[in-house]
Amino acid sequence: MSTRTLNLDDPLYAYLLRHGTREHPAQAGLREATRTHPRAVMQISPEQGQFMALLVQLIGARRTLEVGVFTGYSALSVALALPADGRILACDVSEEFTAIGKPYWRDAGVADKIDLRIAPAVETLDHCLANGRQGHYDFAFIDADKPNYDAYYERCLALVRTGGLIAIDNTLWSGRVAEAASTHDADTAALHALNAKLHADARIDVSMLPIGDGLTLARKR
Repeated sequence: MSTRTLNLDDPLYAYLLRHGTREHPAQAGLREATRTHPRAVMQISPEQGQFMALLVQLIGARRTLEVGVFTGYSALSVALALPADGRILACDVSEEFTAIGKPYWRDAGVADKIDLRIAPAVETLDHCLANGRQGHYDFAFIDADKPNYDAYYERCLALVRTGGLIAIDNTLWSGRVAEAASTHDADTAALHALNAKLHADARIDVSMLPIGDGLTLARKR
């Protein structure tokens, strides 16, 4: 028994991966293809991918949003968890990064579930709202540029249904959100402000979890 979350040393983390994750070969292949990428730290961990997949299954999600795709591991994880008629609207601005994941989406047989839109995410989400998709989605994952997190959150909150779930990545930001405000750069300040907003937001039920770099779950009331 422990009164707080365990620190994971390398042997314990390896044990967690062996016993707590069930990666599809395409997921393992995509992680390996991303491992040496100059921005590899942007990829979510396998245990986070596994957790998000389970959440999607638990809420019976069919229509999901993703803001920030990078090389596509999170989209692949969610797509594998969706039913045959499930779909992801995936927003990113980089053809270069997302192209890395596309072969693995095809290998896993889920490429047809992922509708990738290469454009600023605010534009894509605003287009959805303008076309009457309020309350249309079951799940959203936000993992993109931090200064726009609040804008993404507000749009996703409008687009998910009552009882739908928004997962927001990097909310612990390697601990920098807990440092003095005078030391915050723009990314840290944006995350710190959003964390405070989510904590007080009566429109949602919320839980911040120490998974990866911090994952906040917001359930729309």
